[in-house]
Amino acid sequence: MHVALGLNTFRAVTRASGYVKYLTTLPEPQEPTISTASIPGPKSLELKKKLNTMQLADMVNFFVDYESSTGNYLCDVDGNVMLDVYMQISSIPLGYNHPRLLNVFNNDKNVKALINRPALGFFPGKDWPVRLENILKQIAPKGLNNITTMMCGSCANENAYKNIFIAYVRKKRGEEGNFTEEEMNSCMMNMPPGAPNLSLLSFQGSFHGRTMGALATTHSKYIHKIDFPSLDWPVAAFPNYKYPLEENERGNKEEDEKCLTQVEELIEAYSKKDRPVAGIIVEPIQSEGGDNHASPEFFQQLQYITKKYDISLLIDEVQTGGGCTGKFWCYEHFNLPSPPEIVTFSKKLQLGGYFHTSEYRPRETLRIFNTWMGDPAKILLLEEIINVIKEDQLLEQVQKSGKVLKTGLLQLEKEYPHLVNSTRGRGTFLAIDFETPELRDTVIAQLRKWGVHAGGCGKQSLRFRPALTFKEKHANIVLDRLRKVLYET
Repeated sequence: MHVALGLNTFRAVTRASGYVKYLTTLPEPQEPTISTASIPGPKSLELKKKLNTMQLADMVNFFVDYESSTGNYLCDVDGNVMLDVYMQISSIPLGYNHPRLLNVFNNDKNVKALINRPALGFFPGKDWPVRLENILKQIAPKGLNNITTMMCGSCANENAYKNIFIAYVRKKRGEEGNFTEEEMNSCMMNMPPGAPNLSLLSFQGSFHGRTMGALATTHSKYIHKIDFPSLDWPVAAFPNYKYPLEENERGNKEEDEKCLTQVEELIEAYSKKDRPVAGIIVEPIQSEGGDNHASPEFFQQLQYITKKYDISLLIDEVQTGGGCTGKFWCYEHFNLPSPPEIVTFSKKLQLGGYFHTSEYRPRETLRIFNTWMGDPAKILLLEEIINVIKEDQLLEQVQKSGKVLKTGLLQLEKEYPHLVNSTRGRGTFLAIDFETPELRDTVIAQLRKWGVHAGGCGKQSLRFRPALTFKEKHANIVLDRLRKVLYET
């Protein structure tokens, strides 16, 4: 294997230029190249050993040379150049060192936004309202004109939960109702009525974050939750489909109905046990839990249930938002009769936060608040990301390259039915299953040796999370290398 532009030459030109910002004016490699006998290589292992003296570093796969990474290709510190279809757990929208993003802070005004980071709730900059209007509102889900910015996906969900509880209790208290003395005193002791016994319904296999409230709605892996006290909140089954979908339509429809029936049963049961459900949180595609999908009809009926019981629907688009499914918001595939009440975001959008209706805006100050309340510097990056998505028609590109990748994965299913199955997904947000978890882990390791960096999810799934700049030629490289790995397995 070789690359059109060797890594050493690449670095030499970069050093000669004197500016990292010019790094991606050089072309992407034509294909991956691997220099070490194994990954992680010796330099990564040495750095991991050093890091482990200061913190637990067991999860570190390898160390990355980010200055030398470009486009869809990631370079590690040992000189290995890998086609990255994982992209920092679905959080890099345009690949590495995109020249338009490198130029964002190439002026004094934007640099000052970077270094003078404000406590936005108290002291926003003079251009903050305009930034929200011109950048975030143009990508807002239809009907959700209120924006709350946060730092990450976990804190987006965590604070969105609070908005749901505020709105729920306000309905019960009445629009003009004031806090009682008993409520104000009891909440300080974590007791009702000030700290009411409310709940949120979530789904088995879900992942919504690692802060304590978000963790109460996370049910993907025990290691995320064990030893941490949590809340008595309902957990419903999420549809577990059989593939291919066209051959299992009847059974999958029955699966939808079974799960929806359980949702209603849990809402009724928790109302009777005096812990009423204030809202439902759901991912459009359960990601960390194994790329689990549900039909548009499932989500339509789920929204119907929330309307029936007058509770909130929160759609968590932290991993799916930003265009990777071929639409900017994944839930747009579901043709819901009306917008959900809240949509959370992060990852590809660079900062965290949520869009919501005006009914979910708190009436009192300091109820949804922290020091940073987002980051103006990330908004600047997002502005340029949105411009590139539009100018380069990247949503259309996602659909084209996703079709090539999905078609190829389905073909590999036919060639190696004893190894892989259940190809699924939208756009380039795709996954396949392996016969065993051990086989999945082996394939991921072998793919790296062939220069493709991918990631797992669930028990035995391999997920694809490339950048929006991922093209058909990249999809063909992935398929070629995966075929080699399967042939050798």
